[in-house]
Amino acid sequence: MNSGIFPKYDVIVVGAGHAGCEAAAAAANMGSRVLLVTMNMTTIGQMSCNPAMGGVAKGQIVREIDALGGYSGIVSDESAIQFRMLNRSKGPAMWSPRTQNDRMRFSESWRIALEKTKNVDFWQDMATGIIVKDKKACGVRTSMGLEIFSEAVVLTNGTFLNGLIHIGEKNFGGGRTAERASHGITEQLVALGFEAGRMKTGTPPRIDGRSLDYSKMEEQPGDEEPGVFSYKTETGPRKQLSCHITYTNDKVHDILKTGFEKSPMFQGRIKGLGPRYCPSIEDKINRFADRERHQIFVEPEGWNTVEIYVNGFSTSLPEDVQYQALINIPGFEKARMFRPGYAIEYDFFPPEQLKLTLETQLIDNLYFAGQINGTTGYEEAACQGLMAGINAHLKINNKPAFTLTRDQAYIGVLIDDLTTKGTKEPYRMFTSRAEYRILLRQDNADLRLTRTGHELGLADESRFQKLLEKERGTLEITKALEQTKVTPQEANQILTEAQSAPINEKISLSVLLKRPEIGTGVLQQLSPEFSNLTSRYKKEIIEQAEIQLKYQVYIDREQKLAEKIQGLEDYKIRPDFNYDLVKALSSEAREKLKKVKPETIGQMSRISGVSPADVSILTIYLGK
Repeated sequence: MNSGIFPKYDVIVVGAGHAGCEAAAAAANMGSRVLLVTMNMTTIGQMSCNPAMGGVAKGQIVREIDALGGYSGIVSDESAIQFRMLNRSKGPAMWSPRTQNDRMRFSESWRIALEKTKNVDFWQDMATGIIVKDKKACGVRTSMGLEIFSEAVVLTNGTFLNGLIHIGEKNFGGGRTAERASHGITEQLVALGFEAGRMKTGTPPRIDGRSLDYSKMEEQPGDEEPGVFSYKTETGPRKQLSCHITYTNDKVHDILKTGFEKSPMFQGRIKGLGPRYCPSIEDKINRFADRERHQIFVEPEGWNTVEIYVNGFSTSLPEDVQYQALINIPGFEKARMFRPGYAIEYDFFPPEQLKLTLETQLIDNLYFAGQINGTTGYEEAACQGLMAGINAHLKINNKPAFTLTRDQAYIGVLIDDLTTKGTKEPYRMFTSRAEYRILLRQDNADLRLTRTGHELGLADESRFQKLLEKERGTLEITKALEQTKVTPQEANQILTEAQSAPINEKISLSVLLKRPEIGTGVLQQLSPEFSNLTSRYKKEIIEQAEIQLKYQVYIDREQKLAEKIQGLEDYKIRPDFNYDLVKALSSEAREKLKKVKPETIGQMSRISGVSPADVSILTIYLGK
């Protein structure tokens, strides 16, 4: 039944978590009329787990989302209570921005941003099914018995599909604590031919910060000069809240072990696959029995709340075991618990069933984004939502699809991994997953992606002008470094003070910059002319020129490798290609290729079970 209150929408987005918010914003900003369907409008953009954005590899993703014109970076900056650039002691390919966020402000900022976005409408209801006609998604059905029609549907259901919460021997339905699970969609999709599975994740208890003794912990302040995520944000947070670090001990471990007989994970009540790289505390002390202690991060949830997130203590053990273990952690002796930790199982759909655009292979104009695809993490979900929203808009307007390759963005790595290799556990992004890390730095996400975002209609004119300013400034500073030379008389005393070898002849600043111990700060002392030039530019532009010159050899090497591989990416395979015609393919390769349906020879080469011989055979066959 359609009561007449709804027009026909261009795109319906189901779910208002990180993926759903980005999907709705992207499609709307490109010109689609969007309906965002959520079970609870007070939890739009909710940080279900830790109150933080970014981190190793994840911070790069947030900057890429922002460079394309997404909202996650802006929302993170608006709600930041602390900023840290991780891995500063390593090379720039490893630098990763991270914010600690005010949970309530983060959600509020997302809602305000969406309400200000033209073309986004909202409806509070549970989507219980997809309207499918002739193998094409054309709307949703809701628990109120409504049918709402659209040209495309994006599902971003998070942990709500048949969600089941576990605490000790108890379990009950729910997509998050105190929020009901979603039913109907999994069953319909399975009936349509989709393969479904179960995954699990968990969250730690929340504690009253007034009951903690921070003098027994290590303080972890933010950066002295805090940065930002968004290329639109001018300055970082003016004031910051510190996090703290403490540790478990043998007594804590012994108490936790007393709950193992009631653990839903160890007793087999949880069937879903859990995250290997973010295990529960009980899993940690079981798998790493030789470790005397485990790190606990004590993270504030916001400016105006005393609630504390106990990062590193995710658990589904009984509440009394959680509490007794907690009060034996240094600083937690008088801790008061707001709510216990829990594990949650939920349905997901193996992502090999998707195209690179995140459109499903079985149903046209139906897109999946976020944890429904087997990923974990706000950042991984947000970037999928962005790409699904973009491609839903492009598809219904008969425009070419938009995808990113592995040498263009971490987003490209993530989606290629999911659609090509699938995942047997919640997928989390790491720098080690990217073979072109030096190209995919957090500092150059705008140089890589903002021009494309502007062409798509997402990155606005102010973003584009900032990009041009950065490009011009980087080029001018680079030329000055190459052309400005200093003599031994001008340079050697300063070089010696910088613990760098003296020079014997006139030399350019660019050559000196390639020394590990020399940065632009030293070069400004060597040359008043260069110092005057750089005083006109922002720190990030000067830093960009320094990185490009200092690491040029490595950047060029990766670029050449990427160009070499690109030939395989340019070799397209028809979606209806019949692999049974190629008799020389191995039976395993044929089975995998028919399931994944790779779009290029390059994607085919990365499928597990497809050998180099299979790639050669198919390349020759297609060449004929």
